[in-house]
Amino acid sequence: MFRSRFQKISQSPTNPKAEPATRRFDVANLYEGPASRPDAASAASLGLDEKLRQAYFWIVNTAIISPFYDIEYETGPSSRFSFGDSAVRVTLPSGQSYSSFVLLPLLNLVVRKRCLIVGGPGRGKTATAILMGVLAGYGLRDIKRAIQHGQPQMTIADLLGNPLPADLVGAESMDNIRIAWRKWLGMRVKVIDEYNRIPTRTQSALLTVMADNYAELLDQIYECPEAAWYLTANDDAGGGTYPVIEALQDRIDIVVRALHFNTRFVGDLLQRIEHKFRPETMVPPEIIFNEGELDRISDQILEVVIPPQIRRRVEFFCSHFEFCEPAATQLEYMTKDTVKLSGIDFHQVVRQDTGKDKLKDLGSQTRNGVSVRTLLTLFVFVKAMAYFRGAREATLDDVRQLLPFVLHDRLDPHLSSPFFDQPEHQALRVDRLSWLRHLFDLSCGEYDRLDLDRDDPVARLEREFERGLDGLSERQARAQLVEIERVLADWSSSRKIYGHIFDDVLKLKYLHQRYTNYLRWRQWQG
Repeated sequence: MFRSRFQKISQSPTNPKAEPATRRFDVANLYEGPASRPDAASAASLGLDEKLRQAYFWIVNTAIISPFYDIEYETGPSSRFSFGDSAVRVTLPSGQSYSSFVLLPLLNLVVRKRCLIVGGPGRGKTATAILMGVLAGYGLRDIKRAIQHGQPQMTIADLLGNPLPADLVGAESMDNIRIAWRKWLGMRVKVIDEYNRIPTRTQSALLTVMADNYAELLDQIYECPEAAWYLTANDDAGGGTYPVIEALQDRIDIVVRALHFNTRFVGDLLQRIEHKFRPETMVPPEIIFNEGELDRISDQILEVVIPPQIRRRVEFFCSHFEFCEPAATQLEYMTKDTVKLSGIDFHQVVRQDTGKDKLKDLGSQTRNGVSVRTLLTLFVFVKAMAYFRGAREATLDDVRQLLPFVLHDRLDPHLSSPFFDQPEHQALRVDRLSWLRHLFDLSCGEYDRLDLDRDDPVARLEREFERGLDGLSERQARAQLVEIERVLADWSSSRKIYGHIFDDVLKLKYLHQRYTNYLRWRQWQG
């Protein structure tokens, strides 16, 4: 009775407003008949996105006590309340909202990225990672034995495997030495517990597996399958027995916080003790995914559309941060990366007065920019979020909710910025997730103020260029060159350089060069 109660899954549909998934044509469909579609397949026709939602709601309502609906969506007016002297705002979302501690590891499972779960001991970090392994179809014993527990004595052999002793004695070359590889390397869910306690040299071996999906030992290579990674640490800074090497930290795609335990749920804990309830042993078979289903979900997620107007706002947001005017004399080198490579103290460079309002300049709040890898990761998780919600297109809310978790360890705050000295922003020094969401809101506000949806000369020139150069006359090419120069002249006389202007100027310089080269080619033709 107790077991059946805790194995009950949410009734379909979990999201009544979800759009029906489009089914991609497959030649195999032509050969399917009534006999080839058993009842099990009919049940699965609800859609893998619905199965994913069922898995989420079973975990959040039954398995993991996480009453924190911090990923908020609104479909209409929502009730709001303020508490305390600091007027903390509490919103009761009018739309279906979610717990990041449960949802983001689940999305990481289907997009096969690298998720870091941070939080104090005993908050369910490892338990959540184990649940993801069970949902992927692994036996509980297999997934537990495959967990790599970080500790100061961990060697590369402990992590990857050992050469066979007989081969070490009798082999005439390195190629003849066989390796007894660790079984976890071949799994599609990989769990590294307390990764910041692993010695630096062993971290380098782990980096190769995480980044390139292969392990190397004594010139022998083991090709690993694409996998969903779960790493745990007890604090946000990644501090542990050993500092985490920068390259390894950069490979982490998304950061999830394990929040505190709400004492109003002590009754649930007591019930689990009395009934010996262990969620990982009671996962309903209906929400366990096989390898083929995970592959199909991954493909379906990539089909989700990010509309141009949403992509443009992401571009605008990311453009604020890399530009650093005092870093160089040539525009292309005016970046924070130039400062980093120089070895000069960052604060010493950026404190030079350029006449810009540092409260208005969003780029003054960070010590670095957004990398290509980060952008790719953001788009993948935004697509996954929209897919989970049953939508064919991502929305601005999807970006706003996912962006802080993806950029958590990627965008480094410059705490000496005047922005953080404002009394209303003091808490943002500590709460990085709220700071990133606030930063995105400020960027969207500036985007609206500039009215870039209607008046974006770079977008207009880009659309003209995308029509192609084939058949373009010299007169038309020269007209585009004149227009590019006109826009640049207008900006140079009326604006200071901010990050988004920096990227726009470089894009126009690129277009100008393409048209210039085209004209030279036309003239060479005669």
